Amino acid sequence: MNRYIEENIHTFQDKNRNRARLLIKCPDQPGIVAAVSQFLYAHGANIIESDQYTMDPIGGEFFIRIEFECEGLKEKAWQLEKDFLSVAGTFNMDWKITYVREMKNMAVFVSSQPHCLLELLWEWQRGDLMANIAVVISNHENARDLVESFDIPFYHIPANKNIREQVEEKQQQLLQDYGIDVIVLARYMQILTPTFVEAYHNRIINIHHSFLPAFVGAKPYERAYERGVKMIGATSHYVTNDLDEGPIIEQDISRVDHRDDVEDMKKVGQSVERSVLARAVKWHLDDRIIVHENKTIVF
Repeated sequence: MNRYIEENIHTFQDKNRNRARLLIKCPDQPGIVAAVSQFLYAHGANIIESDQYTMDPIGGEFFIRIEFECEGLKEKAWQLEKDFLSVAGTFNMDWKITYVREMKNMAVFVSSQPHCLLELLWEWQRGDLMANIAVVISNHENARDLVESFDIPFYHIPANKNIREQVEEKQQQLLQDYGIDVIVLARYMQILTPTFVEAYHNRIINIHHSFLPAFVGAKPYERAYERGVKMIGATSHYVTNDLDEGPIIEQDISRVDHRDDVEDMKKVGQSVERSVLARAVKWHLDDRIIVHENKTIVF
């Protein structure tokens, strides 16, 4: 890792040494916000940011994201989580506290097209994507020089549907070795097995080169061209065992017309893919996403 990136990380961690995020989902009822606010106040925390959403005001689900500062947070963290159990139990909460200075370890999977990987590396280099990109894994060799120029380990593991389980065994070993928290599929053109997906539930982010639910699966640009669409898009979503049907995090589109052939659409679409994936990854790293059934609430 070069010195500039290291300085960005150290500055970020020092600035956020006393900052944490609390994410909650639970059945809606009166008193939730008051109870959580009072709890944080009693533990010396100052709320910096708070966003909430109620899916249905009558008997619906409640979601909230709170970012707070608390002096001496590292020493208080264990007691804070222990004490919050009583509040969580009262309201039947599904909750987690994350500590901002503890940056997530990220693995990037890529195949032969590097444009989404490049976008992530540029964002990371600028200090706009705050994670530790610990490893890049590919079934092609062509991104090696690019990745290693950022001092990031690169592993080439050839893959196809006939050796999928053997490939994933090697991949999972690397993910364990590097302590990976989140996996980004930056145009990784292989289907993952149910066992692999379950091991990283809601922690695998994919970019699909189509505005889902249109053109699920392979060759969406070719099918979009044949259909004569007037706009093309990209979708970033969490991976599930249903192909390209996981909870959607972010989408965007760009207009095309009858003058554009398949290659023109791919060029336009790749720009959309890059930005959509980068935003989705940042939101995940910033703990802005709560998954509910097959939807996401993005604060």
